[in-house]
Amino acid sequence: MRTGLALSAAILALPALAAPALSGTWTAPEGCEVFLTVQSRGCRVSNHYTCTADAAGDQWRADFDQEGIYFRSRINSETEWIESFNLNPTVRQTLDANPEDPASFSELLATGLDTFVFELSSDDGSHTKVNGFDRLTGRKVTIDGVALEETEFDFTETDDFGIVLRRARGHEYISRDMRLFFAGPGQTDLGDGQWLPIDGSPVDFAFPGEKGFAATQPLYDCDALTASAELPMSVWPASARPVSAPQVSHGN
Repeated sequence: MRTGLALSAAILALPALAAPALSGTWTAPEGCEVFLTVQSRGCRVSNHYTCTADAAGDQWRADFDQEGIYFRSRINSETEWIESFNLNPTVRQTLDANPEDPASFSELLATGLDTFVFELSSDDGSHTKVNGFDRLTGRKVTIDGVALEETEFDFTETDDFGIVLRRARGHEYISRDMRLFFAGPGQTDLGDGQWLPIDGSPVDFAFPGEKGFAATQPLYDCDALTASAELPMSVWPASARPVSAPQVSHGN
């Protein structure tokens, strides 16, 4: 579920979709370097990058829709959700210290199951708690030449009163070598027993020197998203980590 709560920002922004922005390449902030670009279903392209000023193992992701960048997030070597930024307007969300059950990529690889319970605080004053699990299914897939393993996830995000804000379940993919989660097919809870299918699976991977590297224009499902711009504002994808008011992937 590490990719789970970031795409939510894209869904929340759906009604504002307009004509596609001009395509181009993205340059990471000073002191940082892009190492991977992922074109995904759901009209999203993500640029993954690292920065020399960060702790070893930290990785950033910048998400773009048809109008440009809308979300940035940072994970550590265990794929914990360290901080994220929803843009326009900018809201920063951070992981609270001393989580009850920290997310652990190492535990997932070693045992096939990782449970997690952690809390998140935003600079707009909101505070939430996330409870869930990731489990390896044993299924291995190759997408655009990249070897991945499938996971199953389920998580719930609640406010300080225990009211459920978001719940999602489904599948994601991991790369052991890159220590990254990528979105997959899942469902988001609309309430009243209704679950909405959502798929943010990766389609193309571009590494330095390859076509599409550092791209800013998403390629897949954009027409479908524009046509669905009237979806309720409560709709958000399973593949984006908890980001207040709008992701939890773990990361991607």
